[in-house]
Amino acid sequence: MDSLGQFEQIVLTAILALDDNAYGVTIHAKVEELSHPKKAARGAVYATLDRMEDKGLISSWLSEPTKERGGRSRRHYRIEKTGAKALKESARTAQRLFETIAQNLGGLSWKPPG
Repeated sequence: MDSLGQFEQIVLTAILALDDNAYGVTIHAKVEELSHPKKAARGAVYATLDRMEDKGLISSWLSEPTKERGGRSRRHYRIEKTGAKALKESARTAQRLFETIAQNLGGLSWKPPG
């Protein structure tokens, strides 16, 4: 399994957080929130979604047409098992990095929500 790039991690995390409400516009908004203060181009999000679907990390389907969208469907996304596994491994790596940086540079603290 290839390791995920940082932007792929952010997009997968957005899909995870949005659950059943994960479609293009909401994913882009969540990616912007997660990557703040960096901006994320909408095209980059869609290109990443396509690439991750090709890799089998996510899957997508079209919803029923909606009145708000003039009878057009939304493409929804969900994480597949391979995507969840890759995201967990990325999180473990990030945690190891965080702990090493905190030990050596100090001044960092993070507590899991809950």
